[in-house]
Amino acid sequence: MSDPRNVTLSMLASRAPDSTICPSEVARSIAQDWRCAMPEVHAAIDELVQAGLVQLSWKGQPLATRSGPYRIGRSS
Repeated sequence: MSDPRNVTLSMLASRAPDSTICPSEVARSIAQDWRCAMPEVHAAIDELVQAGLVQLSWKGQPLATRSGPYRIGRSS
């Protein structure tokens, strides 16, 4: 299985600067059974947020931490 941190950063780099991705997109790209990969993806996203490499949002509103549904974007 690929490292979800690297996959997240790579996916964001391949898109427009203001675009976001869904955590399930990351999970689908690293595991056939993507639902089982979600805990690992969430943990990786938490690490990326703490490192200041990504930011979270939901419906255009910034989120300080992961809570409920969220989107992942580049850090500004």
